[in-house]
Amino acid sequence: MAVVGYEWIVIGVIVVAFLVWGPSKIPEIARGFGRARREFEDASRGLTIPSAGTTSVLASEGSADPLISAAQRLGVKTEGKTRQEISDEIVKAAKP
Repeated sequence: MAVVGYEWIVIGVIVVAFLVWGPSKIPEIARGFGRARREFEDASRGLTIPSAGTTSVLASEGSADPLISAAQRLGVKTEGKTRQEISDEIVKAAKP
């Protein structure tokens, strides 16, 4: 199987990177690309899950969400409210 077209470009970029940065720097660069890719995937996954700021949040006993837990401790009702509304009421309730 022959190497054609874009494959030569990829090989050339790898050779140039090796010559410019040297063999000790290449693993660091690859790790950086891997972290960036993982962060991008996490962020894009967050976009497919409905935003908490636009959905209503229901109160539940023993909630794992720190915002809901704080609201319950301060006596703020959370049922049918957005996270922003809950946060605003927590700030109001916490002021002396």
